[in-house]
Amino acid sequence: MAARNAERRHNYILSAENRGSRVKHAPVPVNDINSAKVKKKKVKEPGLRIYDGNIDSLFFVIIIVLLVFGIIMMFSASYVAGLAEGDGYKYVKTQGMAAVIGILAMIFISFFDYHILMNSKVVTFGFLAVLALLTYTSFFGEAVAGARRWIEIGSFSVQPSEIMKVALIIYMSHLICKNDHNLGSFTKGVIPLCMVMGVVCANMVLQRHISGLLIMCALGAVVIFVGGMPWKQIFQLIGIIVAAALVFMLLYSAFSGGGLSYITDRFASSEELESGDTQGAYWQITQSLIAIGSGGWLGLGFGESRQKYLWLPESQNDFIFPIIVEELGYLGGLVVIFLFVLFIYRGFYIARKAPDKFGMLIVMGITFQIGLQAILNIGVACNAFPNTGISLPFFSSGGTALVIQLAEMGVILGVSRQCDI
Repeated sequence: MAARNAERRHNYILSAENRGSRVKHAPVPVNDINSAKVKKKKVKEPGLRIYDGNIDSLFFVIIIVLLVFGIIMMFSASYVAGLAEGDGYKYVKTQGMAAVIGILAMIFISFFDYHILMNSKVVTFGFLAVLALLTYTSFFGEAVAGARRWIEIGSFSVQPSEIMKVALIIYMSHLICKNDHNLGSFTKGVIPLCMVMGVVCANMVLQRHISGLLIMCALGAVVIFVGGMPWKQIFQLIGIIVAAALVFMLLYSAFSGGGLSYITDRFASSEELESGDTQGAYWQITQSLIAIGSGGWLGLGFGESRQKYLWLPESQNDFIFPIIVEELGYLGGLVVIFLFVLFIYRGFYIARKAPDKFGMLIVMGITFQIGLQAILNIGVACNAFPNTGISLPFFSSGGTALVIQLAEMGVILGVSRQCDI
């Protein structure tokens, strides 16, 4: 009987195979199912990987042109200030060293797969480390003209707010991509982003860094908007940040003594320049406009600026654009503007071609940051905006800023290696 049943079973299987049907496996006993519990696999975080695809050559050329042009003009603008401190080559030496370090960092970073920045442990530790450095600066940093923005390390000074710009872009992009399905939630979407923006902006106020505050808010807004957060949650986020900012500024004004007068004074000096008073708070912007007006269309010639002879304060830093226009004319100024427009266009193009949302967000954020700084710096030099102490990327003197900017370019070039361009 058993042999006959086995033969029938064999014939049934053969006929099923001939008909192209699936042979069903025998059911697993209930006891085996209970004993073999299925374990949920943990998603593996991105690791460190090398990616050697081709970079976007046009974007790389734009970076190099901006860098070389910037160092040449910074040397011209800083020579007199350097002589006043005992060495006319002081600033260009520092800038040249920063440029070499920055280029090496840019090339090095560009070879790594940017998805390592999606690793929760890596990006969280990095952000908290930069935040700790920023907070330390707010209370114990080197005070210059009432603002605490720098940490002195031997003969070098570091400005942590420059590092925080890129750290904020990357960390917020990480949060948005990780919580993509929760962006419409108040507790899981709005609150975490509010907390991140809140601690960063509070430090900017403590450091009396109004330009840093504006840029941080703008960077956060761009990443959130492009990241796809619903409008309802965006308005909730704006409301919370504005309310918290007002409360914090009132508390700061009450306990700091000087209050927020440094902000109102900047706006007043911008609005009342036409009164004819060119002294005090009006001196710097007045000398800036004189430099721009003296250049004409063709300029006075390279190295022939008059305002850099200690008439225009910070001519090698925040107010380098007026020196460029004075020496190279309006045409020279237009070339600078055109280079930044080309930079923004190509950066957004890379962002649009990015292989995923995370790559798109970090490229968009970094490109927007550089473009916004250029617009604000040129606007301040032309008295279109209040003087907020913001530098011109790739041109202004500042070793920390230049190294960080070139490292950011390495991130964009790393994304471009994985783009279909």
